[in-house]
Amino acid sequence: MAGPPFNKPRPPFSGPRPGGARPGGGRPPFRGRVRKEDPHRINSRIFGLTQVRVVGENVEQGIFPFEEALRMAQDIGLDLVEISASADPPVCRIVDYKKFLYDLKKKQKEIKAKQSVVELKEIRFGPNTDEHDLNFKLAHAKKFLAEGHKVKAFVFFRGRSIVFKERGEILLLKFAQDLEEHGVVESMPKLEGKRMMMFIIPKKKK
Repeated sequence: MAGPPFNKPRPPFSGPRPGGARPGGGRPPFRGRVRKEDPHRINSRIFGLTQVRVVGENVEQGIFPFEEALRMAQDIGLDLVEISASADPPVCRIVDYKKFLYDLKKKQKEIKAKQSVVELKEIRFGPNTDEHDLNFKLAHAKKFLAEGHKVKAFVFFRGRSIVFKERGEILLLKFAQDLEEHGVVESMPKLEGKRMMMFIIPKKKK
């Protein structure tokens, strides 16, 4: 009597199958380089416009039919770049597009470099801060203000020292007076819980 058919084990997978198929079906993922879209419409990718306002260096500026504006750019070996689609009529610049993008990125980097992050710097005092410690903290405050940061100066009253709140107010006002060449008092000393605080912002440069 014949037994059940003998099933031979399949050999292990050793490489791609014909047509790019993979075990289990499906095609391998596409790993080609994806082209980034240009941030502007240029040349023949500008469509749906009958006329545009042409701007640029060493070109005739004004309002022209779109086809004529495109021909003007092509005649001098440059690109027609749409820079303001919402204007009436839309504004297009005749320019070398690669150079235009380079200058735009360079300008954005310069703007970003000039933008400083304003931080809130805290300077803490006790109601009995001595002259030496006050001068030390003044130096720090001058540095913070010169860097464009906002300073929060506060006196912390520990335990029963709250009875010396007038002393804390005098200390903060003296601190602000010593910084008047560097900063402006944004809010006068104010008691909140066990803290009397005051805010000083950098003085605007003339």
